[in-house]
Amino acid sequence: QVQLVESGGGLVQPGGSLRLSCAASGRILNFVAMAWHRRAPAKERELVATISGGGITSYADSVKGRFTISRDNAKKTVYLQMNNLKPEDTALYYCNVGLTTAQWSDYWGQGTQVTVSS
Repeated sequence: QVQLVESGGGLVQPGGSLRLSCAASGRILNFVAMAWHRRAPAKERELVATISGGGITSYADSVKGRFTISRDNAKKTVYLQMNNLKPEDTALYYCNVGLTTAQWSDYWGQGTQVTVSS
C-alpha cells in the first residue's frame, strides 16, 4: 500500500501564492513519477503537473508559467508552488504516484482545498 498526504491548501486572494506538499509513504519503491491533479466543482479531474524520476516536468497549459512542481527524494515529498493564482484555480488538489509519467497508480490522498477569492 501507498499513503499520500497532501497539505498546504487554503484561502488566498487572486494574484497570491501557495505551496502544496505531498508526503508519500509505504510501498513506493517502484513509483518514481509523481503528479498533481485537481478537481473543481462540477468539473472533471485535471492533470496539473508531473515530474518524472529524472526530474523532467510537464504542465497543463492553464498553469504554465505560474506553477512549479518539484520533489525531494530524501523526504519522499512532491511540492507544487503556485504563483499568480486565479479564481479558476479553485479546486481540490490531489497528488498521485506512478511507475512512469504515462502509468499512474490508483493511489490518492485526501486532497487539499485551494480557494482563490477576493
